[in-house]
Amino acid sequence: MRRRTLLGGAVGIAASAAAGCLGAVGMDEYEATPAGVDPAVREETGYEQTAVEEQVIERTVDAGVSEEITVRNYLTEHQKGVDLGPIGTVQAATFTVFTSPKISIAGRGLNPIAGMSAAELIEAIESDSEGLSDVERVEDGEATVLGQSTAESLFEAEAELDAGVSVDVNLHVTESVETTDDHLVTIGVYPREVEAAEADNVAAMRSGVVERVE
Repeated sequence: MRRRTLLGGAVGIAASAAAGCLGAVGMDEYEATPAGVDPAVREETGYEQTAVEEQVIERTVDAGVSEEITVRNYLTEHQKGVDLGPIGTVQAATFTVFTSPKISIAGRGLNPIAGMSAAELIEAIESDSEGLSDVERVEDGEATVLGQSTAESLFEAEAELDAGVSVDVNLHVTESVETTDDHLVTIGVYPREVEAAEADNVAAMRSGVVERVE
């Protein structure tokens, strides 16, 4: 599964909608803080932090003078090799922590990530990821991230790995929780055939999320 701009489209819409107002009050840039997972939890679950990626969304508004509004999101990605039998060990399990800045005017939140359901989040993820198809919702539940209770949904899908192999995968998506300045979403993906071990590992990674990447 190759990601293009995970959840960026939704935030880009917010930036466009708010651009005139933000420019008028001198707010032309919002930046999130990259979050991650406690190193001890990563070691326990076998996941390695592989990337901290800045995602920049820019919109230009013309309100008398041309002004650019910039929103900076962050993706912190963790990967793990799993044994897929005849295929061998493949980096096919991932856990991603996505942060997007709170955007507000006069106390009104404008970042749509805050109010998106798991179904809406997975739709955005599907549209922003190459090689992910046939996504179906399986069940809904609750999860705790950063000490906050939030909705968590399990989806099944087919994913094409970087190795060119297609496998059935499970996706665990949590709805947004808040950090001091950001909205935070987690996405765990692994091949369905290793569900017995990786479902618990994804739950542990969620519980181990920290506000600042370590």
